[in-house]
Amino acid sequence: MRRGGADELDEVMEVMTAAFQPCFGEAWTRSQCAGILPMHGVSLTLAEQGGQVAGFSLVRAVADEAELLLLAVDPSEQRRGIGQALLDDFIATALAGGAHRLHLEVRDGNPAVELYCTSGFSQVGRRRNYYHGPDGQSHDAVTLALVD
Repeated sequence: MRRGGADELDEVMEVMTAAFQPCFGEAWTRSQCAGILPMHGVSLTLAEQGGQVAGFSLVRAVADEAELLLLAVDPSEQRRGIGQALLDDFIATALAGGAHRLHLEVRDGNPAVELYCTSGFSQVGRRRNYYHGPDGQSHDAVTLALVD
């Protein structure tokens, strides 16, 4: 794993396109990613397998809180510990940086909820109809937090 930058958005977008099904409306656009990367406290971590980007996380730290904005693993690389490694890196880096509250939101029904909960996150809220698919369907977001 290594820190990434805006010059690697092509690889990030490839993973995001493969990992997030369009019907749920979870993926970010390239311009959203490019717009947030230069902001203070935002960082991109890339996980590589065989010299290729296999997954990434995008996080934001503000004061004593850290938010996992995105975490994605290419479907061909899933179930190999990459998502867990990215999540562990987020937790360790946030805590080392002084964060006392870590949080994220994830689509209700996304299998990643199990990953987050087994890593110590618990549900603290729900955002009704947060994600919007291109077919007009809406999906709730579950808000999870880990408090130090």
